Amino acid sequence: MERKRVLLIGATGTIGSYLVDQLKDRHEIIAASKSKSPVQVDITSTDSITRMYEEVGPVDAVIVTAGNAYFGDFTTMEEDDFYLGIRSKMMGQINAVMIGRNYLNEGGSFTLTTGILADDPIRHGVGLSMVNGALHAFVQAAAIEMPAGIRINAVCPGLVEPSLEKYGPFFPGHFPVPMNKVGFGYLKSLEGARTGEIIRIYS
Repeated sequence: MERKRVLLIGATGTIGSYLVDQLKDRHEIIAASKSKSPVQVDITSTDSITRMYEEVGPVDAVIVTAGNAYFGDFTTMEEDDFYLGIRSKMMGQINAVMIGRNYLNEGGSFTLTTGILADDPIRHGVGLSMVNGALHAFVQAAAIEMPAGIRINAVCPGLVEPSLEKYGPFFPGHFPVPMNKVGFGYLKSLEGARTGEIIRIYS
């Protein structure tokens, strides 16, 4: 297996920190996050994303597990609540691709992160459902036009086990997904050959 130079954006989050630990023996992992990582980045800022790529240099793969969106009662949502997810989870990941394609080696890959609410909405999840669905469409469309043999996929996990205590009450009837199963989804995107795929990890 070829050892890749992988930039992992969102390295201190639940999924990101797990991936750093699981992938570090297989690949060179460059950890990036808004704080507490060797490389700092604010994905809501294109200037910050550009500085990150300039600091890191060429990479073979980019994995993004960063991004926030509004979670709350739909009946009280206002326009700014929608823009939280648009600026962060949606455009943050899209800009990581649009800027990052200039720093990705030929035949490299992008792996974005969405979530089950694109397909299986819950109460208070309108903001997340919206941006996850938009990211699915972006991945499938962008894959058609990616230059230099670059691949792009999204991993779409369900409620992960470490988040069960905090978010479980909002996901009645949802089976929590073990982290090792989620990890295999990212491994499929990183080391496999598929592109334009939404890798759903629900149970």
